[in-house]
Amino acid sequence: MTEVYSTEQLVQILAAEQRSCMNGQRLTLSARVSGVNPIIDQFINAEGIQKFTAYLDFRAAVHRYQREHQVSGIIWREITIRGRTLLYPQVDEQLIALDRDRDTLKAAKTDVLAFWMEHSVGMDLYLAVDQGRKYQGLIPAEVQGIACKTEWATLAKREQGNFFQLVLSLGWGEPGQSLYQRGWPEAGSELIYAVYPGDAPIP
Repeated sequence: MTEVYSTEQLVQILAAEQRSCMNGQRLTLSARVSGVNPIIDQFINAEGIQKFTAYLDFRAAVHRYQREHQVSGIIWREITIRGRTLLYPQVDEQLIALDRDRDTLKAAKTDVLAFWMEHSVGMDLYLAVDQGRKYQGLIPAEVQGIACKTEWATLAKREQGNFFQLVLSLGWGEPGQSLYQRGWPEAGSELIYAVYPGDAPIP
């Protein structure tokens, strides 16, 4: 029986393939510039498109493999704040979420949200708007309102000197499509930043 690659192995394979494509070791020669506007096309690097397309083709094959062999796209993240640690699921950016992965994400949402709420007490809260170019102030009750409309949650922190930022990502739909609102409105995410009073969020 053929061994099925694990999630971790697929992540490593994709990272190696991405490096190979970006180094020009893999090209999709049939990929061309748009052909729509010759003035714009002259400024587009055809080799760059060939490298990028080669990687996208390979990644699509990995996604098919995931579906066929039911290989999870979830990796487990760990975050520690003031001695408290939370282990939570997140779909790797380069993989897809299976239906059972979505169930795992939904089941973890309450714990992720509770951890964020506990460690954001007394901090200023901001919602990223206008594709992250602006920030709108929030109160905790508004965060709960946003959370009620979403399916899953992930965390990220940033520490630099006296600066501390805790980011809560609340999403819905296919996680890979929620990044940069690519799958809007079927998939998307809201980013909520917690920073010390007087500090501004850093994207």
